[in-house]
Amino acid sequence: MRPAEQHGNSRGYSVPTGRPYALKELQAAVGSLGDHLKELYEGAHPAEYEAVADALYTAFQTAAGLAPAKSYTGCSEHPNGALDPEAPDGWGRCLICNDRRRLGLRAQGARGARAAAPPAGEQRRLGYPVPDPPYTLQALREHLRTVEDRRFHLGFSSPPEDFVRIADDLHRAFIVARELSRPRNASGCSEHPGAPIDPDAPPGEACIFCAGRKRRAQRSATTPEMLPRIRRGERRQLQRRFERPPG
Repeated sequence: MRPAEQHGNSRGYSVPTGRPYALKELQAAVGSLGDHLKELYEGAHPAEYEAVADALYTAFQTAAGLAPAKSYTGCSEHPNGALDPEAPDGWGRCLICNDRRRLGLRAQGARGARAAAPPAGEQRRLGYPVPDPPYTLQALREHLRTVEDRRFHLGFSSPPEDFVRIADDLHRAFIVARELSRPRNASGCSEHPGAPIDPDAPPGEACIFCAGRKRRAQRSATTPEMLPRIRRGERRQLQRRFERPPG
């Protein structure tokens, strides 16, 4: 089917403004990802993933600009509504719908809540999918393989859904690369995963920041003894360590 027949316009299909340039930029950005990826290996340093994460984010932004606007909440009724920061497991992220659902639970009690839209099976951040861990080099390669397959079929007259899919796949790959570029937790500390290791700390307390905090707490635990306050007109009686010499 020709583009004119596909879109039902007798005057022919009109390419959206800016799409040729943006599509060319996207093709070039995705094509360069393979050069970055082939230099990576299992156990590579996190800094080696930074170039891949930067390139993926650039390609993702270009693809997101080609795709229609995303729904932040994943809700068809309130696509740009507020996000629920405490959404229960199995619920969506739309705050308005979740408030309605909570009111329904309170009103109906044990009879159950009103019917609600099924939540997305994959966590979505600002409308884009976030893959579940573990984040590995193999997972990154699989996401990029999917991106390459989709890029091969993209064209000026591709439907908007094709650009939505490649933007989602690029966002998944970017999340994996970004997590791989984070400092490794060599200290075993969940609060400071990239902290240096204290060589004098006992096993299990190798984080130099936590070890320093513990030492400061131990020093401050011994509060110095304060001298009693002297009232006006009185003299402090000090105990001499040595007797005053005669004469």
